[in-house]
Amino acid sequence: MTDNVANGPMLAADGTSLKSSLNRALRRQKLRALMLIAPLLIFVLLTFVAPIVDMLFRSVENQIVSDTLPRTVASLKDWDEEGDTLPPPETYKALYEDIFVAKERKLHTRLGSRLNYELTGMSSLFRKTGRRVEDMGEVYQDQFEDLNPFWKDAENWNPVMGAPAWVTAQNAWTKASGRPQPAFVPNPAIADILPQTAAKFALFADFVQNEDNDNLSKTDPWAVVYSALYDDLSTGADISGYTGPGAQELQEAAAVVASFETVDFSAAMTKVDKDWSSLDVWQTLKVYSPDFTSGYFLNSIDMQKSVDGPEMRPENQQFYIRLFVRTLIMSLVITGSCILLGYPVGFILANLPSKTANLLMILVLLPFWTSLLVRTSAWKVMLQQQGVVNDTLVWLGLVADDSRLALINNSTGTVIAMTHILLPFMILPLYSVMKTIPVSYVRAAKSLGATNWTAFWRVYFPQSVPGIGAGSILVFILSIGYYITPEIVGGTSGSFISNQIAYHISSSLNWGLAAALGAILLVVVMGLYWAYDRIVGIDNVKLGG
Repeated sequence: MTDNVANGPMLAADGTSLKSSLNRALRRQKLRALMLIAPLLIFVLLTFVAPIVDMLFRSVENQIVSDTLPRTVASLKDWDEEGDTLPPPETYKALYEDIFVAKERKLHTRLGSRLNYELTGMSSLFRKTGRRVEDMGEVYQDQFEDLNPFWKDAENWNPVMGAPAWVTAQNAWTKASGRPQPAFVPNPAIADILPQTAAKFALFADFVQNEDNDNLSKTDPWAVVYSALYDDLSTGADISGYTGPGAQELQEAAAVVASFETVDFSAAMTKVDKDWSSLDVWQTLKVYSPDFTSGYFLNSIDMQKSVDGPEMRPENQQFYIRLFVRTLIMSLVITGSCILLGYPVGFILANLPSKTANLLMILVLLPFWTSLLVRTSAWKVMLQQQGVVNDTLVWLGLVADDSRLALINNSTGTVIAMTHILLPFMILPLYSVMKTIPVSYVRAAKSLGATNWTAFWRVYFPQSVPGIGAGSILVFILSIGYYITPEIVGGTSGSFISNQIAYHISSSLNWGLAAALGAILLVVVMGLYWAYDRIVGIDNVKLGG
């Protein structure tokens, strides 16, 4: 018995296995640690990870086309966009119905703006069509209303199109009740006999009740409902077995509908705007009909989607790749200039007495207490041709008065202003590392016969490289994403890719292209970071210690 106890598992004071008790204690410790960092973790997820995920989604999201033109997109699936023939009349009819509904919901202008990014003129095309599309449906509406005044009154439509129980509830509803309208329920009998009419009326009812917040019993149906009624009746809908509300009027309409004036939607759309007879318009609709697209990323690298696949844009429209290259080169130049100017300052601060170094450190930190906009605007005043810098050069005789230097609205102004703004981010890491380098190392090198230059280059400089690495990462990443300073002092030749991202977010509202540009910039920065880690080693970067 004693041997069994001795050879068995060790037990804690409460009789449980010591191993289980230890694991439970470790879990509790980890949970407590997780609870401590949970607020920070949630903050990072909401303010950093979630925006990046949203940006990546917007760069490929393209659901506005299929959501706004669902019937047109479905009809275009069987159309050969690589051929030289226009879509069939059924597609034009589907386009009429889609634009009619989109116009009522005020979505057609948004769709036009989206497609205008891909083909110039699409915005005005959809806007113009939205103004004229109702005229096409009114051809049928007028004929039904002339046939029988029954079709003029909105109160007559609900008993025909809605289920009896819903009609009773709808008639009892008033705005004064404060209750929402009863959700529309279609009449099953009518939905079987007149499927297109029921579908269009359901769209109309949903819009009136949920978007327009109007009384459905007192709102006249859309003209597209009348054209759908014509389609159902003209295709041989069997009304003979229907005995519900409006049966007599439906039978009357079915008997004469063959004599109605019809609308050639192909000709009507082309009459509204001749661009509806252009293959380019329909090819653009077909190419950008999927819910997800690579078009934004292609545009970001000066390419475009076409019926033949990705292709380069015309040469006069290619500038994003040059802008990316310019951004990288200028960021490297700014980083290099910050190293050249910041290294001596960091060296002096690290080797001066603490009292003097602390006083000079205030001058390094002083820019942080001044608005970025104020500092950038000051450089705009100083660098202009009639500014302080040029006036000084002319006064010294270094530059002729009629040959003043162009230091603003170009890459030179951007480099100068951003070097000044980002210089503290280089000095502080350099100073923190240099402060930890023992002075005795250089003295020992000199005592062994090394010159000042040899002692610096062979002994001091290698120990300061981690500071250079830390400062370079800070300055480069900050500079590659700057847009305020290049916007003010850079002009056209000194702007960064971030300026285009800001433009598409705030001005052109092309958020998809802005997201794609931002995603590419993120990938480029992460790639450079990986290359830096492989060449230098991120473990060698430190801020003192």
